[in-house]
Formats: sequence, structure tokens, C-alpha cells
Amino acid sequence: MGQPKKILIVSDTHRKNKNYFALLEQLGPLDMVIHCGDVEGSEYAISQAAVSQAEDCLVQIVPGNNDFFSTLPRELEFEIGSYHVWVTHGHTYCVSMGPERIKQEARERGADVVLFGHTHRPFLEEEEDLVTLNPGSLSYPRQEGHRPSYALMELDEAGKASFRIAYL
Repeated sequence: MGQPKKILIVSDTHRKNKNYFALLEQLGPLDMVIHCGDVEGSEYAISQAAVSQAEDCLVQIVPGNNDFFSTLPRELEFEIGSYHVWVTHGHTYCVSMGPERIKQEARERGADVVLFGHTHRPFLEEEEDLVTLNPGSLSYPRQEGHRPSYALMELDEAGKASFRIAYL
């Protein structure tokens, strides 16, 4: 597969996957899906649904604080184009108290992008050296208005990334 162009970022689905499946249908084929944790045993369903849309879709999933018996890697680091991406659920970095600690850790790791979940609230901050993104929750949103949310990372032809939070 070449450089990913369209990446779906989700979190905190908590086995309630109906919105995720509908979103895949709406968005069409993706290059990658990243789930920031709390899948509660539905890793296979999440992965298979994405791959059924696009055979070469990569799926990256980390466990959350409710994924008690998961064998998934606790955190992931990988490259998307020229971007060093770090994915963690975030609960061990006190994200419910704010993004400061996770941002510090991301910078220490040399990450360009940190993706996390746990709070069920969408958050996007683009700084010169770091993008900090929480897609919120597709199943149990907690922000004002309680609209299910997700994020998209898209790379243009030059490999420059853009990020946006979107709602169902």
C-alpha cells in the first residue's frame, strides 16, 4: 500500500458499534482506521468492517481502561507519511484533568501527532510541533450537545496532513 490518504480516528465505542458501521458506509473506503480504546471485545468486528470496505485498510487499535482482558498493545507508535504518530487511550496520562501530561509525553517521544480517547469529548489542538487529538466517542459522547464524534486525518498529494473533528 502507498501512503495513507484518508484515516478515520475513533474511540470509546464500548461494544456499541452501530454508529461505527454506519460511518464506514458513509465515508467509503479508507486507508486506515485508528481506534483509541475501549472496544470491549469488538476488535475483530471493528477490523473486519474496515477491511470489508477496503481490503488494504490498516487497522490500529489500543486497549482502553475498560478492555480488561485485551491482548492488544497498550500503546502504538508508527509513521503515517512523514508524521510520527503515538496512540494511547490516555487514562494513564490523566487526560480527564487536561492534555498537559500527554502532550509532554508526546514531545518526549518525538511524536508529531498524539491520538487518545477516554474523556468521550472531542479535542483538537494544532501547535507548531504537535497535533493533539481526541476524536470523542461514537457511542457515549459527553460534550455539550452529546453528538457522536470522530476525527479524520487526511494527507494531500504533497503529504501534508489536515485534521478535523466531525459529528454524526
